[in-house]
Amino acid sequence: MKLSRSAAMLLVPAIAVFVALLVLPIGGMLHESFKLFVPGRIGSATDAPYTFTNYAELLKPAYLAYFRETFRISLIATVLGLGIAYPIAYFVARRRSSGLRTLAIGFLITMMFLSVLVRVYSLELTFGPVGLTRSLMKFLGIGMNSRLYVEWLVVGGLLHYTIPMSALTLVGTIQNINPRFVEAAQSLGATLSMSHLLITVPLSARGLLSAFLMSYTFCISAFVIPMVLGKGRILFVSNLIYSRFSEIANYPSGSAISIVMLVVSLLVVYLASAIAIRRWQ
Repeated sequence: MKLSRSAAMLLVPAIAVFVALLVLPIGGMLHESFKLFVPGRIGSATDAPYTFTNYAELLKPAYLAYFRETFRISLIATVLGLGIAYPIAYFVARRRSSGLRTLAIGFLITMMFLSVLVRVYSLELTFGPVGLTRSLMKFLGIGMNSRLYVEWLVVGGLLHYTIPMSALTLVGTIQNINPRFVEAAQSLGATLSMSHLLITVPLSARGLLSAFLMSYTFCISAFVIPMVLGKGRILFVSNLIYSRFSEIANYPSGSAISIVMLVVSLLVVYLASAIAIRRWQ
């Protein structure tokens, strides 16, 4: 289908903004990633030849650990968020009272607008060394500064975003599923839980995939949550990029890490979508 001239002209402003705000900055970062960093100066050497040194350094175990921890912790938070958000979305979607449904959706939207600093410091006060869980952790024999506790504290911070985000995504999906399918399954002898698992969940698979991809993308790009709640023991790739650009002014290394993170993230999203679509087919 060919676009008319007027329709094509309407796309010009959007394309110009897209190129100016996304393509050109990423292109500049890609160009900078092949430059050589000279200690003692800001940025790269202007007269130095192009090099793959910045990318070769990322193969070291220390850098690979950042990527492994980022994707592993983000996956845990995303899966837990979906597991908690799905019953919430089902409850909201199946309410007959429009007032209660509106109130629940409004609460979820409000949670999305809550400042990230308010979220992380509220968790820090609640689960930190002076929080309410100090006696409980002492009773369980779990150190407040142990890596396991700090890791799950970061997961809790990520859940603050993934749960309302996933729930809002799944509400529309569940509303579009005809509840008579479940009633028909029950009339044929299926229990409520079995009909829910075999009818409602498979029919909402596309919504689950969308919620998973959005939540996982947010988690792997989180910055403030691991920086504050990680206490210097759990750091994501975003924190490493920040230190490269801000603390030591190594722009080539920070650019290389950013490009690799972008490529890996796109690859993960593509593989997850491809596997899910092939499974449905």
